[in-house]
Amino acid sequence: MKKILSLLSVGLLTTVVIAGEFADISVSEVKALTESKKAVLIDVNGSESYAKGHVPGALDYTAIKSSLADALPKDKNTLIVAYCGGPKCKAYQAAATAAQKLGYKNVKHMSAGISGWKEAGQKVEKSS
Repeated sequence: MKKILSLLSVGLLTTVVIAGEFADISVSEVKALTESKKAVLIDVNGSESYAKGHVPGALDYTAIKSSLADALPKDKNTLIVAYCGGPKCKAYQAAATAAQKLGYKNVKHMSAGISGWKEAGQKVEKSS
């Protein structure tokens, strides 16, 4: 029984560490960043969802993932914010991890996602 509890504890701790790897950023902070253009936002919801509505100025990860290095700025200290559908969505990790592997040091996660963005009354940008 102790071994099982130990394994479960390690597994849970590992999950917490992985889930907490990227700092969270609020909708209001992202709103300010969209206005100041001081960050690169990456939408990880897929191209169809992106076309229907994304945070203004966000990049479509599905469209750029093979050329992410070219799509991101050269300055590795640039704030990169990845987001997906909402608080339970983990798809953002693909873009956040990819940016981190490219050497970006300031990668965050808007955990509210596009659903939280819309619920907060923020405008979305649509594309064809």
